[in-house]
Amino acid sequence: MVWVELLSRGGHEQRGRRPAIVFQTADASATLPTVLIVPLTTQLDALRFPRTVFIEPHSSTGLRQRSVALVFQMTAVDARLVNDAIGAVAAETLEAIWRELEALAGRTVDDTTSVADIE
Repeated sequence: MVWVELLSRGGHEQRGRRPAIVFQTADASATLPTVLIVPLTTQLDALRFPRTVFIEPHSSTGLRQRSVALVFQMTAVDARLVNDAIGAVAAETLEAIWRELEALAGRTVDDTTSVADIE
Protein backbone atom coordinates (compact mmCIF):
# COMPACT_ATOMS: atom_id res chain seq x y z
CA MET A 1 0.00 0.00 0.00
CA VAL A 2 1.40 3.37 -1.06
CA TRP A 3 0.41 6.99 -1.48
CA VAL A 4 0.11 7.93 -5.14
CA GLU A 5 -0.63 11.19 -6.94
CA LEU A 6 -3.10 10.41 -9.73
CA LEU A 7 -3.29 12.98 -12.50
CA SER A 8 -6.62 13.92 -14.03
CA ARG A 9 -7.32 12.26 -17.37
CA GLY A 10 -10.67 13.92 -17.88
CA GLY A 11 -12.84 10.87 -17.24
CA HIS A 12 -14.31 9.04 -14.27
CA GLU A 13 -10.96 7.83 -12.97
CA GLN A 14 -9.70 8.57 -9.49
CA ARG A 15 -7.42 11.57 -9.18
CA GLY A 16 -5.42 13.38 -6.56
CA ARG A 17 -3.38 12.01 -3.68
CA ARG A 18 -4.76 8.72 -2.42
CA PRO A 19 -3.76 5.30 -1.20
CA ALA A 20 -3.28 2.56 -3.76
CA ILE A 21 -2.24 -1.06 -3.85
CA VAL A 22 0.89 -1.77 -5.88
CA PHE A 23 0.19 -4.78 -8.08
CA GLN A 24 3.63 -5.74 -9.36
CA THR A 25 6.78 -7.26 -7.93
CA ALA A 26 9.64 -5.28 -6.41
CA ASP A 27 11.83 -6.49 -9.30
CA ALA A 28 9.37 -5.05 -11.82
CA SER A 29 9.19 -1.79 -9.89
CA ALA A 30 12.99 -1.54 -9.92
CA THR A 31 13.24 -1.93 -13.70
CA LEU A 32 10.08 -0.38 -15.16
CA PRO A 33 9.29 3.35 -15.44
CA THR A 34 5.67 2.66 -14.47
CA VAL A 35 3.92 1.03 -11.53
CA LEU A 36 0.73 -1.01 -11.81
CA ILE A 37 -1.72 0.08 -9.10
CA VAL A 38 -5.28 -0.41 -7.88
CA PRO A 39 -6.56 2.93 -6.53
CA LEU A 40 -8.60 3.18 -3.34
CA THR A 41 -11.44 5.48 -2.34
CA THR A 42 -13.17 6.15 0.97
CA GLN A 43 -16.48 6.63 -0.86
CA LEU A 44 -18.20 3.43 0.22
CA ASP A 45 -20.96 3.90 -2.34
CA ALA A 46 -18.35 2.76 -4.89
CA LEU A 47 -19.19 -0.76 -3.71
CA ARG A 48 -22.24 -0.52 -5.98
CA PHE A 49 -19.89 -1.06 -8.91
CA PRO A 50 -18.77 -4.57 -9.82
CA ARG A 51 -15.09 -5.45 -9.39
CA THR A 52 -14.52 -3.64 -6.11
CA VAL A 53 -13.19 -4.95 -2.78
CA PHE A 54 -13.99 -3.54 0.68
CA ILE A 55 -11.00 -2.95 2.98
CA GLU A 56 -11.27 -2.25 6.72
CA PRO A 57 -8.79 0.20 8.27
CA HIS A 58 -5.98 -1.48 10.19
CA SER A 59 -2.54 -0.55 11.46
CA SER A 60 -0.99 -3.09 9.08
CA THR A 61 -2.51 -1.44 5.99
CA GLY A 62 -1.87 2.12 7.11
CA LEU A 63 -5.49 2.96 6.29
CA ARG A 64 -7.37 5.13 8.78
CA GLN A 65 -10.75 4.85 7.08
CA ARG A 66 -12.85 2.11 5.54
CA SER A 67 -11.91 1.98 1.87
CA VAL A 68 -12.84 0.42 -1.43
CA ALA A 69 -10.27 -1.01 -3.83
CA LEU A 70 -11.39 0.00 -7.31
CA VAL A 71 -10.13 -3.08 -9.11
CA PHE A 72 -11.89 -2.05 -12.33
CA GLN A 73 -9.71 1.08 -12.36
CA MET A 74 -6.36 -0.75 -12.22
CA THR A 75 -3.85 1.37 -14.11
CA ALA A 76 -0.18 1.99 -14.75
CA VAL A 77 1.22 5.26 -13.41
CA ASP A 78 4.59 6.93 -13.75
CA ALA A 79 6.83 5.63 -10.95
CA ARG A 80 7.61 9.23 -9.99
CA LEU A 81 3.96 9.63 -8.89
CA VAL A 82 4.25 6.83 -6.32
CA ASN A 83 5.19 8.13 -2.88
CA ASP A 84 5.66 6.65 0.56
CA ALA A 85 4.71 3.11 1.46
CA ILE A 86 2.01 3.12 4.13
CA GLY A 87 1.37 -0.54 4.83
CA ALA A 88 0.70 -4.00 3.48
CA VAL A 89 -2.41 -5.69 2.15
CA ALA A 90 -3.76 -8.75 3.97
CA ALA A 91 -3.52 -12.04 2.08
CA GLU A 92 -7.31 -12.46 1.97
CA THR A 93 -7.70 -8.96 0.51
CA LEU A 94 -5.11 -9.71 -2.14
CA GLU A 95 -6.92 -12.96 -3.01
CA ALA A 96 -10.21 -11.06 -3.33
CA ILE A 97 -8.55 -8.56 -5.68
CA TRP A 98 -7.12 -11.41 -7.80
CA ARG A 99 -10.60 -12.95 -8.06
CA GLU A 100 -12.04 -9.63 -9.22
CA LEU A 101 -9.22 -9.17 -11.76
CA GLU A 102 -9.80 -12.63 -13.15
CA ALA A 103 -13.52 -11.95 -13.44
CA LEU A 104 -12.82 -8.58 -15.07
CA ALA A 105 -10.54 -10.21 -17.62
CA GLY A 106 -13.00 -13.02 -18.31
CA ARG A 107 -10.68 -15.65 -16.92
CA THR A 108 -12.28 -18.50 -15.00
CA VAL A 109 -10.72 -20.38 -12.13
CA ASP A 110 -10.19 -23.48 -14.27
CA ASP A 111 -8.75 -21.30 -17.08
CA THR A 112 -11.17 -22.66 -19.69
CA THR A 113 -12.22 -19.28 -21.11
CA SER A 114 -10.60 -18.64 -24.45
CA VAL A 115 -9.75 -15.34 -26.11
CA ALA A 116 -12.56 -16.06 -28.59
CA ASP A 117 -15.04 -16.05 -25.68
CA ILE A 118 -13.94 -12.55 -24.72
CA GLU A 119 -13.91 -10.97 -28.18
